[in-house]
Amino acid sequence: MADTKREIERKYESDDSGLPDLTGVAGVAAVIDKGVAGLDATYYDTADERLAASAITLRRRTGGSDAGWHLKFPVAPGVRDEIQAPLSDTVPRTLAGLIRSRVREAELLPVMRLRSDRDVRDLVDADGRLLAEVSVDAVHAERLGGDGTTAQWTEMEVELADGGDPAFLDKVDKRLRKAGVRPSKSASKLARALAETAPKKKRKKQQQAKDPVTAGDHVLAYVRQQRDAIVELDPAVRQDVFDSVHRMRVATRRMRSAFRSYGKVLDRTVTDPIGEELKWLAGELGVDRDQEVLTERLTAALGELPRTLVSGPVRTRLRTWMNARRGGSRRRLTGVLDSKRYLTLLDTLDALVEDPPLLEAAAGKPEKVITKVVRKDFGKLSGLVEQAIELEPGQDRDLALHEARKKAKRTRYAAEAAAPALGGSATALVKSMKSLQGLLGDHQDSVMTRQTLRELSAVAHAAGESSFTYGVLYGREEQRAAAAEAALPAAWAQTEGGMEV
Repeated sequence: MADTKREIERKYESDDSGLPDLTGVAGVAAVIDKGVAGLDATYYDTADERLAASAITLRRRTGGSDAGWHLKFPVAPGVRDEIQAPLSDTVPRTLAGLIRSRVREAELLPVMRLRSDRDVRDLVDADGRLLAEVSVDAVHAERLGGDGTTAQWTEMEVELADGGDPAFLDKVDKRLRKAGVRPSKSASKLARALAETAPKKKRKKQQQAKDPVTAGDHVLAYVRQQRDAIVELDPAVRQDVFDSVHRMRVATRRMRSAFRSYGKVLDRTVTDPIGEELKWLAGELGVDRDQEVLTERLTAALGELPRTLVSGPVRTRLRTWMNARRGGSRRRLTGVLDSKRYLTLLDTLDALVEDPPLLEAAAGKPEKVITKVVRKDFGKLSGLVEQAIELEPGQDRDLALHEARKKAKRTRYAAEAAAPALGGSATALVKSMKSLQGLLGDHQDSVMTRQTLRELSAVAHAAGESSFTYGVLYGREEQRAAAAEAALPAAWAQTEGGMEV
């Protein structure tokens, strides 16, 4: 089983002068010498260094107090999530799964060996509590699998204690800078080692991404963002991080929507088959997401009921339903993310952004091409909303409102892609579409919740339990849906009146 911890640290350049006196740092009562530890770490990556390109590190380390396998994901500058696993001869399956969206079918190879002599000091407060660990590392790096190029340097690390206040690092930083110590130019030891031992022909400055100019540039930038989001969210989905399934599902929908809205920019004979694969992935992700939404809604609704209206083991029945559905969906979802179909989709998305199927309109001015797309989507939404408003309450209206909700999402996503080019008008449309989507989404959630309540009531009745409470909850959901329908005309009138794109 792997363990995860949040690592917050800062790195500095160091020389032979060693560690400056830190007893003057506010809050530090003592600096405790913990001695020198010898660390030996082998870093793994693909031959083309895919993990390093994403600032991810995977290492097997011996020595020190935390020997084992360490997988680190960047969170923010100076902040990484470190996932640990016990020492073994091969990469643990738990860690290999978390990087599969990057590695895919490629082989993980040892690419770098770092041996460090770590001189450690603990900064503690007046009660002896650890505030931070400061170390001076003398590093020897050796590139593996090539000509054995080496590099050596000394650096300093200040790592915040678990649960500590990040502001404390600012105090240490101020003291170090006053002593002439400067921040490191490299984000990690591995990044520095790879840079300093790379063959000369590979030592090129990374090209800066160019600002989008054409309509095609803007659409591709949006598509690329969604591709990156899917890949980056994969580990979080595998770890069942809150809201990660929903966010990945939204990324698939955004990309698929962009393909359909901007069909005059990207050739749909190429993107439609990819869109079908994205639809498949969204469907698999939806099993979990729909389960989360229904569970949250039913749990909250049950919690709002007076005790006198709760008849029978309703909470137990809900937990049983939730756990049975969720357990199965989680196992299936992990299998989906390990499947060849999913990995092939990721490869296909990479190929798309590298060699996009641009049409003639892609070279046009974004103000003209993109504006036309957004207005067209909004026009279709307008027809669906007005049709739904005219229908009588019932199943036909429910279906019409559901279609309007889907179109509102598509219009919102088209406006999101347009925002960098069109500015405030597109941003305002995104905001209004999000509000409309929320109203229509609450209505659709009510439809789905009522369906679930009918199923739960039937199971409870068959088991000889009271179905009274399910009926009460059903009635309340009917009221919520009716309230959403009643609010729609005014909400749509406001949205339509504010349309400026």
